[in-house]
Amino acid sequence: MSSKIEQLIDEIEEYIDNCKYQTLSNSKIIVNKEEIDELLRELRMKTPDEIKRYQKIISNKEAILNDAKEKAEALINAATVQTNELINEHEIMQQAYAQANEVVTMATHQAQDILDNATIEANNVKAAAMQYTDDILGNLETIIAHSIDNTSQQFERTMSSLQNCMNVVKSNRMELHPADEEAEMEKNDIPEGEDINLDLL
Repeated sequence: MSSKIEQLIDEIEEYIDNCKYQTLSNSKIIVNKEEIDELLRELRMKTPDEIKRYQKIISNKEAILNDAKEKAEALINAATVQTNELINEHEIMQQAYAQANEVVTMATHQAQDILDNATIEANNVKAAAMQYTDDILGNLETIIAHSIDNTSQQFERTMSSLQNCMNVVKSNRMELHPADEEAEMEKNDIPEGEDINLDLL
């Protein structure tokens, strides 16, 4: 069963796959800003919940260790009880001591094995959860970087196109009013402090 983040990433990838290519390009696409923003906004909302779920998985390490400790203590307690019972039997005192030590040693080894296995299992769970989270965040980082790159390129092309249009408009206006342009230039050339002959204007 996939996570909510994986589902959202699939939706974003499907959306990108369905976008139209730009004219004369096989790699650049046209993205609807509102739609991609909505998908990214939902992804940001779901990400904390998913990370909490992975943190909960990691926290299970403590539960695994506690369970192992309880089992180890139960084994030691059982060994201690058995030891006391053997010691109370005076007729087999020496045998009781030897057997009791053996039981305690075996219980200690078993308890250590349980703790070691529990620690390995808990670390494996933690490592897997962290790797899974990092993979998801890595995919998300790639998608966001790709979106930023496409948006920046679109903005630069738009600004360049608008600048070219404005230059054409200015040029056309100057061609429509050449006399006004010359008058403006002559006006700007009048030295400071000289009187202006209004009859010539």
